[in-house]
Amino acid sequence: MVLLHYQPPLAPYLNIVFQDDHIIVLDKPSGLLSVPGKAPQHQDSLQTRVQRVFPNATVVHRLDMATSGLMVMAMHKAAHRHLSRQFEHRLTHKIYEAEVFGHPLQDEGEIELPLICDWPNRPKQMVDKTRGKHALTRWKVVARYPRSSRVALYPVTGRSHQLRVHMLSIGHPIVGDRLYAHPEALDLSERLRLHAQTLAFQHPHHEQIQTFTSVVPF
Repeated sequence: MVLLHYQPPLAPYLNIVFQDDHIIVLDKPSGLLSVPGKAPQHQDSLQTRVQRVFPNATVVHRLDMATSGLMVMAMHKAAHRHLSRQFEHRLTHKIYEAEVFGHPLQDEGEIELPLICDWPNRPKQMVDKTRGKHALTRWKVVARYPRSSRVALYPVTGRSHQLRVHMLSIGHPIVGDRLYAHPEALDLSERLRLHAQTLAFQHPHHEQIQTFTSVVPF
């Protein structure tokens, strides 16, 4: 993946939502990589910034560079194992909010379409009913605007670009999506209007359910 003119936002440099001896929950801005890229100019990332303050912190899951919202990192190896197991076995609860182009005919629904990397056009993903991996997204309309709709997205699986490709597959690309949106949807926003709004998981130490929410910035 080539990132042209990578200019990650610098303010706030780190938005810490919660932190203790075991986990740190952060609100990642749109335009910042979750983990550093290979090129020297792509070293700035949420992981890099956190590790300058907490060197032992490690990434458990990722958000696309253009997606904003909540991420949790582990502060030690045992916490990392505990959290990774939850993400692997789909024991976490995630809600995203997005603005999509147009108006879905129904007020809610689900999309179950297998996804695979579109290799000649990577990092893009595509629907492939023969070779793709199972992917399931539930969605619900929150508001309707003249040219777009606000939707809540509930990913059951966590495939790369799942929400972006699934909404595209039903004719409603996410506004501002430079990989998948058509020009009309691109013109409505300078950023991808996709935000990880809610994240819930079992705390790796006391094992109580922790739920965090973030204000949608668009």
